[in-house]
Amino acid sequence: MVRVLFVASEGVPFVKTGGLADVIGSLPKELRKQGLDVRVMLPKYGDIPIHLKEKMVSIKKITIPVGWRQQYCGIEALNQEGVPFYFIDNEYYFKRPGLYGFYDEAERFAFFCRAVLESLPHLDFAPQIIHCHDWHTGMVSVLLKAHYKNHPFYQGIRTMFTIHNLQYQGVFPRSILGDLLNLGEEYFTIDGVEFYGQVSFMKGGLNFSDLLTTVSETYAREIQDPYYGERLDGLLRYRQKDLHGILNGIDYELYNPANDPLICAPYDWQSLNGKQVNKEKLQRILCLPPRQDVPVIAIVSRLVSQKGLDLVAHVLEEILNMDVQLVVLGAGEKKYEQLFKDFALRYPDKLSTNLYFGNTLAHRIYAGADILLMPSRFEPCGLGQIIALRYGCLPLVRETGGLKDTILPYNRYTGAGNGFSFTNYNAHELLFTLQRAVELYQQPEIWFKLVVNAMQSDFSWYKSAQKYKDLYNRLNEM
Repeated sequence: MVRVLFVASEGVPFVKTGGLADVIGSLPKELRKQGLDVRVMLPKYGDIPIHLKEKMVSIKKITIPVGWRQQYCGIEALNQEGVPFYFIDNEYYFKRPGLYGFYDEAERFAFFCRAVLESLPHLDFAPQIIHCHDWHTGMVSVLLKAHYKNHPFYQGIRTMFTIHNLQYQGVFPRSILGDLLNLGEEYFTIDGVEFYGQVSFMKGGLNFSDLLTTVSETYAREIQDPYYGERLDGLLRYRQKDLHGILNGIDYELYNPANDPLICAPYDWQSLNGKQVNKEKLQRILCLPPRQDVPVIAIVSRLVSQKGLDLVAHVLEEILNMDVQLVVLGAGEKKYEQLFKDFALRYPDKLSTNLYFGNTLAHRIYAGADILLMPSRFEPCGLGQIIALRYGCLPLVRETGGLKDTILPYNRYTGAGNGFSFTNYNAHELLFTLQRAVELYQQPEIWFKLVVNAMQSDFSWYKSAQKYKDLYNRLNEM
């Protein structure tokens, strides 16, 4: 049985800021079903709900070298839905409101990366593979090779590094090399962790891990191009034989309209009456006129330019002049929050603006809306469109990253398709595609077929987990 330790900075149900947490909460469950011994290690944040903290069991207390400092580290464990989780405890670094954005980010995650490796001999588990996720864990592979290569316990441990979003790289001043990481100047090179005169955690993961993956096949190709490559495209082209795109899935038990306790009425693709009930309830909850004859368009997203909100802003007036209703859920840049607030005042019967992220409302929107708008500038994988498919809410996306890999645009000649898409990053191309979708909504037979196609699409973890399993086997043979 292959033994794999996932290392990440967040994971459902403990803490979440984005799609990374969903992956960490669901992929290990599927891999364990497929016969692997997969476990997860996270920081023990102050934001973890108290009822989960109370179940944690202390394993060991050790000290961790962070540059010249010796820092306390508690190792705790908890079994969650059949998956063993370990937690790295240090209240100075992690008992704070929120997960990221602090002045000492480099020190916090330098400590975490070192603590992951130092904790291994104290676990009831010796991993063959350490699977690291995003920049916060990028130094695990570097430190493993730098500090532990001659230690018998660590002989033969292989590493995999997954890019969930290349835009966030963990770049810090050169001084952290020795001060926090105990690394010599020989690591401050183009083949090491040097990045335009600074130290990059992301680059450390990309250079020192044995295999690399990212979260869709298209994104794996895109990041080798300068437009998407965030100044790391050259390195990714150099390592292209070791770089694999594996599409994220979702937890089909958690997102299941047939028995989702958060929505107003259950339904499935064979019986869609419940979707109409959910739509009417959603309209009433959000103070929109309850009308089945108009499509409800949803935006469930961080309100930032990456998500295509600048395109939406250009044509929002035109969208709201159509016979539609628009529901927005999310928070982000102030200019977009203000935009949706202003338009909600002007179009109270057509636009509901909800400037926060609420899980219950999100589920109700997927269940009650007809179209999900996701016109991203780039999207490594995207989970919103996959969840929307599951609930029969047709995604309208730009053809990039995982959006291109999951959404097959409607073909009026064959009837195939599970959504709508456009190619160029252009506001009027978005508007034209949306107008076409709204016209199709008025043709119930076609729309019904598309909804059924969407709900029958399979983006569960089963196939993707098999691809990870193949890579783990390959790593073990290296």
